[in-house]
Amino acid sequence: MILVTGATGTIGRHLVRALAGADVPFRALVRDARKGEELDCDFVVGDFDDPVSMASALKGVDRLLLNSGGALPVEGQQPMVRQQTGAIDAARAAGVSWVVKVSAWRPGPDTKLSVRAHWEIEQHLKASGLRWASLQPTSYMQNFFTGEGGFTHGGALEGPYGAGRVAYIDAYDIAACAAALLAGPPREGETYALTGPEALTHEEIAAKLGVPFRDLTPQQAAEGLRARGLPGWFVDDLLRLYAEMAADSMSEVTHAVRELTGRAPRTFDEFVDRA
Repeated sequence: MILVTGATGTIGRHLVRALAGADVPFRALVRDARKGEELDCDFVVGDFDDPVSMASALKGVDRLLLNSGGALPVEGQQPMVRQQTGAIDAARAAGVSWVVKVSAWRPGPDTKLSVRAHWEIEQHLKASGLRWASLQPTSYMQNFFTGEGGFTHGGALEGPYGAGRVAYIDAYDIAACAAALLAGPPREGETYALTGPEALTHEEIAAKLGVPFRDLTPQQAAEGLRARGLPGWFVDDLLRLYAEMAADSMSEVTHAVRELTGRAPRTFDEFVDRA
């Protein structure tokens, strides 16, 4: 039995449909019963911050998809670290043997706050004694419609991107990779860097979206982000992300999606056609 956390999120909804379509036994963890009913699958109500509900949700589970959104830091700490390390401990206590974690692009101890949190969780997972795999995707194509990073505001794609290229990935493909791992035999500590099939500049992406491209300076971007009321830590994280993108740090194209699913990942054009 698989427990899917983050089941109502960007990746989770695709994963739920993939597992249901393959007749793989699973249940979804949701915080709101109404949202669980919308998934049209077996679900349990629980919360990472409620150990009793997590213990109940993990009964009879032998495989776990570990995924959750990043909450606002408290006193410089990312709550996601506490939440997901607690879920790992609860999984081990419940007899779970195989954990697939949705992480971030190449996390490390010196990466920005939101990414470093994933690195800290991975260290805990590696030390847990559980079998595990880590999915490390680049930025999601969905961010152009749902993100708060200044992607498509005011009818334009704007940010300090320069001519840097990014191999954005569709969350659909991340979910497909998770489904393949969860439904297959457990692996011994493998990490998969997930990308789309092409690295595009943001000017090229703007053309595909049919909007103007405005290349900003970091200072202009910071002022615009703060004006929208985004917290300082998030602005700092975004500026660091922009700088990494401009420097081509996410331009590498990997073959991990094909390796795990047997098919190529969706192109940006395919994503836009389905959006």
